[in-house]
Amino acid sequence: MNRYRSLAVLLCAAALASCEKNAVQEIAGNPPAARIRFFNFGVNAPGVNFYANDTKMTAISSASGSEATTGVGYGSVGATGLYSGIEPGQYTLSGRIAATTDKDVAISNVAAALEDGKHYSFYQSGFYNTTAKTVDAFIVEDPFIAEFDYSVAYVRFVNAISNANPMTLYARHTVSLAETALGTAVAYKSAGAFTALPTGSYDLSTRYTGVTTNAITRAAVSFSAGRVYTITARGDITVTSTTATNRPFLDNTTNR
Repeated sequence: MNRYRSLAVLLCAAALASCEKNAVQEIAGNPPAARIRFFNFGVNAPGVNFYANDTKMTAISSASGSEATTGVGYGSVGATGLYSGIEPGQYTLSGRIAATTDKDVAISNVAAALEDGKHYSFYQSGFYNTTAKTVDAFIVEDPFIAEFDYSVAYVRFVNAISNANPMTLYARHTVSLAETALGTAVAYKSAGAFTALPTGSYDLSTRYTGVTTNAITRAAVSFSAGRVYTITARGDITVTSTTATNRPFLDNTTNR
């Protein structure tokens, strides 16, 4: 009898140990092998939730814990710029209105094949058509450097301004004043290559081919060693105000 009691005690102890918060747990399955993130850079576009087919990929929670009706607003990136995992395959990617009025109306749609092990960025861009309730959109791959040098930063340029000509991004070191062209001219809905850049603080500018005056500027942007960044031009290139929401602007988002 004592032997059975001892065995019961040992079994109970093992069961309790398996319930402890520090106990080793088995988690089956592999994470999704593709990665994607979502930007709302469509001028005057409403806040949206982003979808892959009918799967909601981004949402904003409210103070009450329920889903907010604000969504990802203009000039913002979903999930604070982090990539979301998604199974490789063919998708229709869309931004759907988050507000109560016109709730879940898709204002952008892009068909895309997402491949195993690759990273992508989806952009709403151009100008929102309030009558048709549509806005431009495109997707680019984020191809990280295979031979990564952790002593430098990597920076690339994406052009999301529909009324701008192809532009080249320049970085001018705020101390040495040395200026570097980060790739070549990038057309609307396109991305340049990731370019190595010494760490430090830089004044950024874009220029049209053959033009010496700057189209867009942004001062004192810091780049750290071992990090990867995307600078994206968004807004309306014709706006000259320095404070308007829809002014041409150079967004800086860290890829990793």
